[in-house]
Amino acid sequence: MENEAEEERAEPGGAMDAVKSYLKEIRRSTLLTFADEQRLSKLIEKGDAKAREQMIESNLRLVVSIGKRYINRGLPFSDVLEEGNIGLIKAVEKFNYRRGFKFSTYASWWIRQSIERAIINQSKLIRLPVHVVEKVNHYLQAVDALMQEYDRDPNAQELSRRLRVPVEEVVHLQQLIRKTYSLESPIGNAQDTSLKDIIEDTSQISPAATTEGIRRREDIIRWMKILKPNEQKVLVMRFGLDGDEPHTLEEIGKVFGLTRERVRQIEAGALTKLRGVITNKSITADQII
Repeated sequence: MENEAEEERAEPGGAMDAVKSYLKEIRRSTLLTFADEQRLSKLIEKGDAKAREQMIESNLRLVVSIGKRYINRGLPFSDVLEEGNIGLIKAVEKFNYRRGFKFSTYASWWIRQSIERAIINQSKLIRLPVHVVEKVNHYLQAVDALMQEYDRDPNAQELSRRLRVPVEEVVHLQQLIRKTYSLESPIGNAQDTSLKDIIEDTSQISPAATTEGIRRREDIIRWMKILKPNEQKVLVMRFGLDGDEPHTLEEIGKVFGLTRERVRQIEAGALTKLRGVITNKSITADQII
């Protein structure tokens, strides 16, 4: 029931009826055993369209299971499912049953990749400079190509060779994508509010905040100087604003010797202060500093 409520909150208006109908429909699909996957994969290799259709339909629930993790991350739930299904179809087309993997293990990567790519492309990257977007797209294409070759996530060195760029540039692109994605994550108990929402509000205040997404992050870090040191550290770690991976509440709690709930409270309080500053039209970044 809780998951269904989340799905409803993530879907605007009447579109939820279509999602409900779809979820009800796919619950009837039969789950496959490993032997079934092997049998169907052999038929798919021979061009059997019915086997391909069965493999896809039997794994639609996997897309829903993975898709729920991306609720309130910048896309309506119906779009999340659509993108996940695209990833599933790619997985069916590229799956090599001879390697002995379970199909669900292989497909999960393609489903996540497809959803995350859509979140990035449709929300945040459009605000980055064109040349940066092009680099990110080339990076994602290289990831796809190497994944097909190796049946696993490629490492930075392999991507560096494929893209013919230094490893440092690959790492920079990875950090940019992670930070872009983390900006879409809901904050505190406000499931419809992300750090991105706060950052975008700054465009109404400071000319500096109307530039690319990277400059927006710089503005936020400057504005954060009004916060207490522990509040600053929590937000920096939570959203990866210093270039590192975003941290979970538990991870931050271990660093500071605090409970998960206490870290959440600090995060929520800091974001409330930050929102208050940004929505006050009479305050600019220069005045805060």
